[in-house]
Amino acid sequence: MTQTTEPAPPPVESFHRPARIHRAWFVAAVTFVTIIGAAAFRSLPGLLIDPLHLEYGWSRGTIGAAVSVNLALYGLTAPFAAALMDRFGIRRVVAVALTVIALGSGLTVWMTSAWQLLLCWGVLVGLGSGSMALAFAATVTNRWFTERRGLVSGILTAASASGQLIFLPLLSWMVEEYDWRPAAVTVALAALAVVPFVWLLLRDHPADVGLRPYGAPAFVPGPEPVRGAARRAVTVLLSAARTGPFWLLAGTFAICGASTNGLVQTHFVPAAHDHGMPVTAAASLLAVVGVFDVAGTVASGWFTDRFEPRRLLAVYYALRGVALLFLPMLLAPAVHPPMVFFIVFYGLDWVATVPPTLALCRAHYGEDSAIVFGWVLASHQVGAAAVAWLGGVARDALGSYDVVWYASGALCAAAALMALVIRRGPAATARAVA
Repeated sequence: MTQTTEPAPPPVESFHRPARIHRAWFVAAVTFVTIIGAAAFRSLPGLLIDPLHLEYGWSRGTIGAAVSVNLALYGLTAPFAAALMDRFGIRRVVAVALTVIALGSGLTVWMTSAWQLLLCWGVLVGLGSGSMALAFAATVTNRWFTERRGLVSGILTAASASGQLIFLPLLSWMVEEYDWRPAAVTVALAALAVVPFVWLLLRDHPADVGLRPYGAPAFVPGPEPVRGAARRAVTVLLSAARTGPFWLLAGTFAICGASTNGLVQTHFVPAAHDHGMPVTAAASLLAVVGVFDVAGTVASGWFTDRFEPRRLLAVYYALRGVALLFLPMLLAPAVHPPMVFFIVFYGLDWVATVPPTLALCRAHYGEDSAIVFGWVLASHQVGAAAVAWLGGVARDALGSYDVVWYASGALCAAAALMALVIRRGPAATARAVA
């Protein structure tokens, strides 16, 4: 019988018994902490709308435009970031991205004009965050794990919500008691604090430390650096754009972004404040979303390993749409049980869509799935950017956010139908036949 040869691991492994915990889990933990540090900035935009409006007289539409640029670049940078990670390695790309986030957030304390808000918070923070967005989590999951990918992608996705949970109450307290500037500096310092952990603890591939990916039956050599990162990102997009599943995934994820980052994360606090609720109370409710987001996303990853992703997406979007239709009736000066129920439910559903969407990308696009998911994420952020801006414009024009809540609920219903139309991927079909 011919035996398959594989590269020998470093000598250190032969002198020690196998570790009970695979190093992939430690890499996932570092990734989790890294995304938490970068997620601090995502807690701030909704808290800045009223303070900047009062201090500078900028309209909510103008401030929303800066958030819109941020969200759009967050998404449009992601597919190129995935390709850059293939070229230069995960550590270098993520360390630079965190530094750019810190620079953009820190410079806002000296701004005096709206274009500076667009440059610092929109462009710099948008580019930095996009370079280590969910494409970062997808790359780590694909390289370090063969089994438990759905669970790991759910855990890493939940890291963003955990960052919101940690920082949102603190930042809202700073804005309310002092000013928005200390909050911006806190975000910058949080991003910088994570850089040493990334550089010292994160590794690009299991082969770098002589290990197999978690659950892999054989040793997998590390990939060679891939040149032409931008060209590859565009090539993968052009190839994926010729397939129907790509457009359905991009469309549903655009609606996902519109109904979460663009709408609730950006406009929930000012909308609740319009109804007399204190900013700190509204921000605390948004932080509770982060608590249940962690549980919902991890559970969604577990479900994705066991159930058909298309049907999971349809259920998630349908329930989210129903919740948004009820929200205008729940906003009030005080927090009451129906509002708490909405917050708990919306938290469970917030980014539960990510693990099944990532699984569908993996099933249809294989080795290119991280870059394809980056482009799908770009659509998520374009949807978020559109509603972040349109929500502010609607509030300026109509005096309330009600129309935006209702429209987003209708869009979620459409997303549920689109999810059911996505055909099963080749990998899923092969498992069903087997």
